Amino acid sequence: MLIGAGIMSATLGALLKQLEPNWSITLIERLDGAAAESSDPWNNAGTGHSALCELNYTPQNADGSVDISKAIKVNEQFQISRQFWAYAVENGLVGDPRSFLNPVPHASYVRGADNVAYLRRRYDALAGNPLFGGMEFIDDEAEFARRLPLMAEGRDFREPVALSWAPQGTDVNFGSLSRQLIGYVAQQGMTTRFGHEVRDLDRNSDGTWTVKAVNLRTGRATKINTRFVFVGAGGGALILLQKAGLQEAKGFGGFPVSGKFLRTDVPALTGAHKAKVYGQPPVDAPPMSVPHLDARVINGKPWLMFGPFAGWSPKFLKHGDVLDLPESVTLNNLPYMANVGLTQFSLVKYLVGQLMLSDSDRVESLREFAPTAKESDWEVCVAGQRVQVISGSNGKGSLDFGTTVVTGADGTMAGLLGASPGASTAVTAMLDVLERCFPSRYVTWLPKIRDMVPSLGHELSNEPALFDEIWSHGSKVLRLDEPAAVAVQ
Repeated sequence: MLIGAGIMSATLGALLKQLEPNWSITLIERLDGAAAESSDPWNNAGTGHSALCELNYTPQNADGSVDISKAIKVNEQFQISRQFWAYAVENGLVGDPRSFLNPVPHASYVRGADNVAYLRRRYDALAGNPLFGGMEFIDDEAEFARRLPLMAEGRDFREPVALSWAPQGTDVNFGSLSRQLIGYVAQQGMTTRFGHEVRDLDRNSDGTWTVKAVNLRTGRATKINTRFVFVGAGGGALILLQKAGLQEAKGFGGFPVSGKFLRTDVPALTGAHKAKVYGQPPVDAPPMSVPHLDARVINGKPWLMFGPFAGWSPKFLKHGDVLDLPESVTLNNLPYMANVGLTQFSLVKYLVGQLMLSDSDRVESLREFAPTAKESDWEVCVAGQRVQVISGSNGKGSLDFGTTVVTGADGTMAGLLGASPGASTAVTAMLDVLERCFPSRYVTWLPKIRDMVPSLGHELSNEPALFDEIWSHGSKVLRLDEPAAVAVQ
């Protein structure tokens, strides 16, 4: 049983269909279509997070050195996804790779002498690693203007600026990818029930689960018995794991944050900015607030997105319920949630400030990237909900901005909580689910898994020859050595 029709369930379903083609699979989704929540291209930045440009993955230590360990980890995980996508293209699980993946350079952007010095140290730390090969450091005004005309126009270059430029970045339409993978699994016999909402999950004496769902069109209730449940319901996963009484989910809480972006399809603007450019978060702001100006390709059409701007709603899903947050509070997680509420003053201050922004204020923020931006060229796009994980021990809570896989001790249930890097590392997360929930079978699956993901078990950052071989093959299959699609399909 797969609950939720986003990239996580789509990936797990596709993996299982390759490993156990005779297993029966049922997908339940409360909305009327696949990938309509966080996996929808307008509900995320589609960056294909590989730590090429995200500065929050490379913090500066007290001695001024730069810690690149998380950047390497995230990039390694993205390489796993990239290999599986190439396998999916070669074996007909998905169609034209241009329908979900386009080459777009990734760049980090900083202002001010101290920040330029930091970016140089970051570049020096990363450039020798195979995963970050080809990265360039740019602090020349003319070269900055050549790479990023929109950001250079009207800029006062008396303030030092610099870029780290990674030509191997991508833009990913996770909505299209999810729908194609789900379509493939459905063609192989998976039962799909859209417009159905899971209301409860009961554990049976034989170790199976009874999933209780309601047809939202007719109101008819249904019960389905299953040996294994994966809860890939995005922000809604926490409440479902709580309803199932999963011991391992006790103590987890969630804090919902909604997002908004500015977007434009004005040709003069999209033609002058062909990269994803990540800046630095405001002082005391959380990692999720990192501003970025992104070139997107959605349904074959070029767009620019800038943000994110935070909003707030008690809903755990964009199409959720205002009671989601209060219903998620239990005696087990209340102490940790209360502790986070008392200690995360900077987050509260940031959210309050974001809620007070007008559209003009948002465009003014955009002008830090594109100085000549006009309000009339941009519109506000409401993105998806993100539920940040709250966990803790001994009464102390912590706010986790990452992705957490939760599995039951007996391997009959798993769920995914959290947000970034999320979709970009879906294959790694779902292989983790398979290994933890099906340990004995996983050993027998390994040859097939390595067929799908050749580098499994290897650290590509330490094996440059293997990385080059896998990278070159994937680039050819995924057509990443060709220009991005720009014509409406």
